[in-house]
Amino acid sequence: MAAHSSCNFALTNPIISQIDSFSKQKQSVPLFFFSTRNPLKALTNPWLGVVDSSLSLTSPVSALQSTRRRIHKSVISSLPTANPDLVVSDAKKPKWSWRAIKSFAMGELEARKLKYPSTGTEALLMGILIEGTSFTSKFLRANKIMLYKVREETIKLLGKADMYFFSPEHPPLTEDAQRALDSAVDQNRKAGGIGEVMPAHILLGIWSEVESPGHKILATLGFTDEKSKELESFASESGFLDE
Repeated sequence: MAAHSSCNFALTNPIISQIDSFSKQKQSVPLFFFSTRNPLKALTNPWLGVVDSSLSLTSPVSALQSTRRRIHKSVISSLPTANPDLVVSDAKKPKWSWRAIKSFAMGELEARKLKYPSTGTEALLMGILIEGTSFTSKFLRANKIMLYKVREETIKLLGKADMYFFSPEHPPLTEDAQRALDSAVDQNRKAGGIGEVMPAHILLGIWSEVESPGHKILATLGFTDEKSKELESFASESGFLDE
């Protein structure tokens, strides 16, 4: 009796009847399969209509290769200078070591992390420590001048930046930071221009800017003129400093 009543309910229920008729109609529609490896030919499909034979399906990899742009990479071989006397021909242009260039790039990045609008001597100092593999970086750590200490002293001296401020992609150099880089080139020239300009020359340039934040932070952490002379004595041995 219960089975008979449920059967009558299915026959008299309009919703179930519509679903049943739709499923029968769906089964009557032929299914079309085509390979994605070959170009499409003219197809007549009740759902797709007529497909143009000029269209073809290509793999995502080949489509990506056809639209891929060639990116030309350039390697920076010098750092910015504000001294017109240092703008010379490529043959006489001072060469910066890759560790010095990386230190400069890490300094820019650190300035951005601290949300400062410019790259100062304190950022160049942190860049030398972040680079980490140069003789100068090891010399600073041996004298208990660590990255976290420099960062703490920087915030004490310059304060925290506004949390809603966003630094530019390449924060411009401050005047004392620019003079520190020019001083690094001068020191290399005084030594006869032998070898490359290295992180040691950048550090000595920072130390020469007495009123700069970088010099003040170094002095606070125990860096002295004697240690500067010790580092300068090694600066003449260009090959040794970057080992």
